[in-house]
Amino acid sequence: MNILVIGGTRYFGKYTIEDMLRAGHNVTIATRGNAKDNFAHRIERVKLDRTDPKSVQAAIGGRYFDLICDKIAYGSNDIKAILDHVRCGRYIQMSTTSVYYSKNMDTKEEEYDPMKIQLRWCSRGDDDYGETKRQAEAALVQVYGEIPSVMVRYPFVIGKDDYSKRMLFYVQHVWENKPMYIDNLNEQLGFIRSDEAGKFLAFLADHPFNGPINGSAHGTASVGEILDYVQTKLGKKAILCANGDAAPYNNEKAYSINTQKAERLGYAFSNLHDWLHDLLDSCIAEVKNM
Repeated sequence: MNILVIGGTRYFGKYTIEDMLRAGHNVTIATRGNAKDNFAHRIERVKLDRTDPKSVQAAIGGRYFDLICDKIAYGSNDIKAILDHVRCGRYIQMSTTSVYYSKNMDTKEEEYDPMKIQLRWCSRGDDDYGETKRQAEAALVQVYGEIPSVMVRYPFVIGKDDYSKRMLFYVQHVWENKPMYIDNLNEQLGFIRSDEAGKFLAFLADHPFNGPINGSAHGTASVGEILDYVQTKLGKKAILCANGDAAPYNNEKAYSINTQKAERLGYAFSNLHDWLHDLLDSCIAEVKNM
């Protein structure tokens, strides 16, 4: 297949592209050209601003791709900017479990239906993250419904290559005796490892599925459990107080993500507790070497 990947030069996008290349696909990546990649001559590169329809038209207007894998569609205007100018046989949108109005234990795809909301044209920052992502999904199915599409919904993506440094926040604050404000210490949360997040997108490229689909590691963990491990390993006590630095996973209530649709397709996600401590160990090593 000829595949266009929008975004993908860093974090879990690189795993997507590597697996697509391994499967024998021809891959074009579209980025702003600000970050280098390690794919050498194995891919085609186009430079564009995906939020600017004129930039999209100038770079790839009128081209056809068997599949578009869009990692950075933050709002409905992002979908429009691409699909008004580029043709494709199928579209995979990187969405999020933040589209669910109220996540709960065993959250299933049917709990948010993008066909049932009123479409509003919006861009990143026009509303909260979850709402602009809901609108991106709505644009895809309501306006461009003739194109087979997949909306991939992940919880927090974590890994040793996580540029957001969210897990590192907790480790660093314990190590440096910095106060933290945490409002959900014992709430169970869902996660997916970065390489799996990337590989599942590549898996979907070769499997005939359309519609919303969840991806997540099996199992959940609370911030309290994470801190217990970190405190034991560092021999230090976390300082928790109302005027401390606000923690990255605040405002999240207990939830888990149902992945039965993905499993029926043949994809097997890992167990969170098989690798979480290893990830925390890498964060501990990093803060000790700062």
